[in-house]
Amino acid sequence: MRRVIGILFGVATHLVFAATVWRLFLFLKPGVHPACGTLSAGSLWTDLALAGQFVVVHSALLHPAVRHRLEPYIGSAFYGCFFCLTTCAQLWLAIALWRGGSQTLWQSRGPAAAALEAGFYGSWIALFYSLWLNGLGHQTGWTPWWHWLRRRPAPRRQFAPRGAYRWLRHPVYLSFLGLIWLRPAMTLDHAILTSVWTPYIFIGSVLKDQRMVFHLGDRYRDYQSRVTGYVGMPAGPLARIPRAQRIPAPQAARGATAVVGVGPPSGAGALKADHAFS
Repeated sequence: MRRVIGILFGVATHLVFAATVWRLFLFLKPGVHPACGTLSAGSLWTDLALAGQFVVVHSALLHPAVRHRLEPYIGSAFYGCFFCLTTCAQLWLAIALWRGGSQTLWQSRGPAAAALEAGFYGSWIALFYSLWLNGLGHQTGWTPWWHWLRRRPAPRRQFAPRGAYRWLRHPVYLSFLGLIWLRPAMTLDHAILTSVWTPYIFIGSVLKDQRMVFHLGDRYRDYQSRVTGYVGMPAGPLARIPRAQRIPAPQAARGATAVVGVGPPSGAGALKADHAFS
């Protein structure tokens, strides 16, 4: 019975994921949200809370300490599916309860509008391309679940930058920025969504770098010295970090521990470095 439940859980997760991608596409697609009208103060705060709840729960489940505590109850083969399903549920909640509005803050027309809309669709292509490079099966939980189904150990994720990752460290996050920014018209409710998710994406990029440094050490620091986080970053944690600015390994480990909330992996129950890639 446990195996049947595990099979159904994995299948259901990926069916929900596919449906969520389509629903999110329709929700973010350029144009006025179906719930047109004037945003009241209450509606504004509702949309702000809906955008924020995604940030809070998504961040919590990405935190290595949280995974370290939950994984013994969920199982390492199912944590990716659990994370994916929870993320989908958050998005469905936000989309279902979103109040929307028709107040337009700015509107592009003509060639500029066409270019922005083309950029939106291009961002979807770039997003799936980047996820494929980074291991889409690990992002959705398919890979560990599929190996569990076949009664085989899940492969460890390898750090081998290729494609877009040779030019910037966070192509997935950059693609997602395109989804929320590249639109001919910016309505007030979408501006609320953008104002919450934009800083979250940049902060999440910094935290991901810190997780990667913690788990990979000098391999990732060498990568940071060669590749910028985002194109055009002149300075800061998302620019190239020269080798002279490196901190010694023990100090780096302490700093990363303070950020991710766990010590160095050890023992059978240790946190898996695979999660740093998410």
